[in-house]
Amino acid sequence: MRRPRKTAGLRHVALFVQAFEDTEAFYTECMGMEVEWRPDADNVYLTSGNDNLALHRSVTLPENGKLDHIGFFIDQIEAVDEWYAYLTKQGIDILTQPRTHRDGARSFYCLDPSATRVQIIYHPPISERDAAKA
Repeated sequence: MRRPRKTAGLRHVALFVQAFEDTEAFYTECMGMEVEWRPDADNVYLTSGNDNLALHRSVTLPENGKLDHIGFFIDQIEAVDEWYAYLTKQGIDILTQPRTHRDGARSFYCLDPSATRVQIIYHPPISERDAAKA
C-alpha cells in the first residue's frame, strides 16, 4: 500500500499544564497566539494562524510528562481514514480509530516506535484556510 499524500506538517502540540491560566497568558500575551477554541474550563486551543497548541489542565503531571501528543495536519477530511488504513497496514501501533470531534475535526492516534503519541488530524479552521490560499 502506498503512503497517502504528504501531511500539511507537524502543526499541533498538546501539553498537560499545571499553571493553566499563567501558561495560557504566556502563549497569548507574550507569544501573540489567539484562542481558537475553549471547549471547557480545563482545555484551550491556541493558534498563531497556521498551527494549533492545546493546553490541558492537569493537577499532577502524567507519568509520561508534559507532552500529551504531537499532531500532523491533513488537508482533506477523507485522508484521515487513508492514513489510518496505511499506518495499520504498516504495523504501526494504532491507539484509536478515526472519529469526528465536536469541533468538526477528524483524527486518530497512534504511537511512534519510541511511544510518543501521534495524532493524524484534519483541523477545519486551518485546513480550510490553507485550501483557500491554494
